[in-house]
Amino acid sequence: MPTTLQSIVFPLDQDPDVLPLYADAETWSKIGSRHVRLSENAHIDNVLSRSSSRVRSGQRVSFASYFNAFPAAYWQRWTVVDSVRLTLRTSGPGTVIVYRSNAGGVQQRVDSRKVSGSVESVFELPLTSFSDGGWYWFDLIASTEDMVLEAGNWSADATPVVTGKLSLGMTTYNKPDYCVATLANIAENPALLEGIDRIFLVDQGTRKVRDEAGYDAVAERLGDKLQVIEQGNLGGSGGFSRSMAETLEREDSDFLLLLDDDVEFETESALRALQFGRFSREPVIVGGHMFDLLDKPVIHAWAEVVRPDPFMWGPSFEEQHRHDFRKRNLRQTKWMHARLDSDYNGWWMCMIPKKIIAEIGLSLPVFIKWDDAEYGLRARAAGYRTVSLPGVALWHVSWLDKDDSQDWQAFFHTRNRIIAGLLHSDRPRSGKLMQNSSRQDLKKLLNMQYYAVQLAVDGMRSVLRGPAGLHDDISRDMPEARARAKDFPETRVYRPGDTDTPVAVGGRALPLLEKPTDYPTGLGLGLFTARMLPRHWRRNSAEAEQRAPELEYSKRDALWWRIPHHSSVIVGAADGSGKMWYRHDRAKFRRLLREAQGLSRQIEKDWDRLAAEYRAALPQMTSVEEWRKTFDGR
Repeated sequence: MPTTLQSIVFPLDQDPDVLPLYADAETWSKIGSRHVRLSENAHIDNVLSRSSSRVRSGQRVSFASYFNAFPAAYWQRWTVVDSVRLTLRTSGPGTVIVYRSNAGGVQQRVDSRKVSGSVESVFELPLTSFSDGGWYWFDLIASTEDMVLEAGNWSADATPVVTGKLSLGMTTYNKPDYCVATLANIAENPALLEGIDRIFLVDQGTRKVRDEAGYDAVAERLGDKLQVIEQGNLGGSGGFSRSMAETLEREDSDFLLLLDDDVEFETESALRALQFGRFSREPVIVGGHMFDLLDKPVIHAWAEVVRPDPFMWGPSFEEQHRHDFRKRNLRQTKWMHARLDSDYNGWWMCMIPKKIIAEIGLSLPVFIKWDDAEYGLRARAAGYRTVSLPGVALWHVSWLDKDDSQDWQAFFHTRNRIIAGLLHSDRPRSGKLMQNSSRQDLKKLLNMQYYAVQLAVDGMRSVLRGPAGLHDDISRDMPEARARAKDFPETRVYRPGDTDTPVAVGGRALPLLEKPTDYPTGLGLGLFTARMLPRHWRRNSAEAEQRAPELEYSKRDALWWRIPHHSSVIVGAADGSGKMWYRHDRAKFRRLLREAQGLSRQIEKDWDRLAAEYRAALPQMTSVEEWRKTFDGR
């Protein structure tokens, strides 16, 4: 009996914004460099159920879409499946056309069939010519009456390599409402429940999930598949490591799917990840993509890598970043047809085979930031790759309205990046990592973001202390970083109604309606730095002496190469909740500049010694035994 690899699914919440992820309008045209939709045949009102959709008489709808096309290149490259079967149940008169693409995004017709009445159409499709990229999909064309797609799936006759079930690991800190919604979503999918062995909900917050409205009902539905674990706040690395440790004890689990808490979950994605893992020739980490929860057709990135010289994460090329499927769907996006390889996948949704966990250990004890990237690099060094699989995704709260490089998380950004580099960089004396990190600190100093630089300094000191204290410090690092804020007045947010909100004497800067073109690069960047550094070093001012900001900027207009020209500005908070006052302080600027540059040079000088220490400590740091001590409060 064939095994379903991927079901044809549709959204049930009547949200027209997400429809382009499931179905595509039939007619597009290219005008200059823009793709323009000429018809709107796919309409949310035509969605009839989770598995069915209508095509109106005389219209055509393509299912060359993120969730319903079949990513053939990924299945050919990584799995034992050498052919796939497309099965469609339709009613009404019309035509089914099957297409494929190559790595360059060229559309090629494969097969077609006239249908009428209630009929099942089956297409046998080889997976033999997709080594560099390509998809399969189908279009439906209704004739003189409406045509209905009753159900459909992509399946295979191949024998899976492993047959074990899936455990889920959710880590949460004070987001019980999201967690209950995700559990309810899972409970409503019988096929997914059949594939789940255990759900580990690791609750590290003060607002307990068990106290949330609706929890008791969903817990009763899930029964013994749900296990809530309450522990102290050890961050994402501590919560996900707990799930890893517990999964190693589950005889029926072959995989662990990590899920963030503040998400909406496309449950079909978990089934697809599970099947991909079962059919993979060798164990692979299967990552899910992240869509923006507040702008649902927008994807964060397709395939992420760590660039070796600066040792910095990011999409493998810029066009992936925040791609909007309303504007360009699969057929209109050539790069999306190439098979793109990843170094790691974010732990908002990431499935790790138990075999890999058993071999390479649990997460680094680093609270948050870089734990997922480091794990992907560690797995790759052990011979295991990460596949960010198209069609596997969830919606996550956007980072656009946050700036965690300037809040308490700046400590973890700096420290954990350097630790990951010490463990995995093959560049002598850090390559350009420390140079790049120092440049970021300098940029923040010139923008009067002293708190963030203080935390970077603290992070570098932590690196130099070595790996021995990471487990001991994991529960203290975050509170200590947050406590630092009291000494840095720029961290205060002035909210509407505050009577002491500073008013800029120069008023509000005009908003930038066009993308700025005066971004300093190359020689211009060097000249800019040469001018600004001495100016800030000599400028004789202190925070306490500043009475009023010179100018007010919105957050998006507070460009890092413009703010240094001022000694006092007020800038909108990233989340829009109020205003923050940045003031030059010569004492802080000089102290932090000396400390940041001195520590950076020290790490670079001691790079080889530190790398040897951290690499030697890695097996013990990431072992179940060491983590169990931390779970138990050491």
